[in-house]
Amino acid sequence: MKRAFPLLLAVAAVMVGTLVRGAPLHHPILTYHGDLLRSGRFVVPDLTWERARSLHLDSGFHAEIAGHVHAQPLYWVPPGSGQALLIVATEENIVYALDAGSGRMVWKQVLGPPVERAALKCGDIFPLGVTGTPVIDPASGTLYLDAAVARPEGLRHLVFALALKDGAIVPGWPVNVTEALAGKEPTFHAHVQNQRGALALVGGTVYVPFGSFFDCGTYHGTVVGISASDPGKVRRWASRAAGGGIWAPGGIASDGTSLFVATGNTVGATDWSDGEAVLRLPLDLKHSTDARDFFAPTDWRDLDKIDADLGGIAPMLIDLPADKGPQKLVLAIGKDGKAYLLDRARLGGIGGALAITKVSTHGIYAGAAAYPMGRSVYVAFPSEGGGCPRTPSLKGLTTVAIRDGQPPTLAVAWCAQMDGLGAPIVTTTDGGSNPIVWAVGAQGDNRLHGFRGDTGEVLFDGPASGLAGLHRLQTLIAGQTRLYVAADDTIYAFTF
Repeated sequence: MKRAFPLLLAVAAVMVGTLVRGAPLHHPILTYHGDLLRSGRFVVPDLTWERARSLHLDSGFHAEIAGHVHAQPLYWVPPGSGQALLIVATEENIVYALDAGSGRMVWKQVLGPPVERAALKCGDIFPLGVTGTPVIDPASGTLYLDAAVARPEGLRHLVFALALKDGAIVPGWPVNVTEALAGKEPTFHAHVQNQRGALALVGGTVYVPFGSFFDCGTYHGTVVGISASDPGKVRRWASRAAGGGIWAPGGIASDGTSLFVATGNTVGATDWSDGEAVLRLPLDLKHSTDARDFFAPTDWRDLDKIDADLGGIAPMLIDLPADKGPQKLVLAIGKDGKAYLLDRARLGGIGGALAITKVSTHGIYAGAAAYPMGRSVYVAFPSEGGGCPRTPSLKGLTTVAIRDGQPPTLAVAWCAQMDGLGAPIVTTTDGGSNPIVWAVGAQGDNRLHGFRGDTGEVLFDGPASGLAGLHRLQTLIAGQTRLYVAADDTIYAFTF
């Protein structure tokens, strides 16, 4: 398993390389938003601006699954096979492998009974099973995920490893997080620790982020690291103060040498204690309070009081084109409606952002997608107005432009109308041409929307009847010839 990390980086490098050279026949989607940078960027060579206008539901694709879906699907191509699989995990604690062309079920694995509403003091997902997006290790053909499972002793978080060839549980798994962290302070209370953020696989370790259920009970923002080759080796980072949950759908971002997470409000903290922050964590998860390793706004106490989590969207790692080589940046977007641009090498401590821009009058959460536009990088995210100069009350999608400078600048580029809170992605034909921002109006108009990435012009808006079974924060993916939207009991496939 020591070869897992180099091979994962190699696969990531191939995927990044396609942004310049064009995509291979099938590109796997191993993690949330397609890469550890959490860019949400996909290369689909034939999906031009013009062809996007003819997008339609694929009448030959039929997928039947059981349960609500909050986790993003993954896209796996078995070695030696030209047929891709969709990997879908549901809140019924069922994992499916579906033929990506037809929707036919190839295998399924039942992980255990989900947790019913009566067993939870608070929350908004019932029943509760798999919520955080899993991650694939391409070297071993293994899928890792966390499932909330109902046990006689109560809710337990079990981290599973499944063989992608047939869905079988890998020997030595699952890992019971409560048992693995027994005796460590602060105590991990499974019944108040929710797992919503995407998992990450870095350096042969599976990292699992935890937050809470609506600040219910005493919990701590937590990252659990489990050795992929020896699941008995478990390490943990936890916020010093109560609260500080890591709950954004993007979960953990990574540059391959460090982990980046964003935390929510702490409870009762008088001194800063890891809440309302962007944190760089080492792979061994040792704690640091060095200003190079964290950023928190100067008004973090006020954000705590009004539950305006900085962690509404996971950190995005941005490589901004510059004359002397790309600037390594981090973008964080909070529920306070502000976007914070940070130096990746030195996050800045309290108040040390490179740029801060108000981009919405309302809280921002879900996911964001980043893509190059000339010498700038654009980032699109769902919002509810306040940042658009010509349409200040517009509700829908906002895109900011990050431009080179000393320091780099951050400004709203364009906005578009969309009713609902789905996490956007971006497709291009070769890594730069024909950028299209896609998002579903989840729990709003429930439509799939496509916008030109340079101007925000509407390219697609349908179907008119909407898609049933969507949940806010829903994230779609782009395969080679289709866009896939996971929903309750089904998967929608759009083709062009």
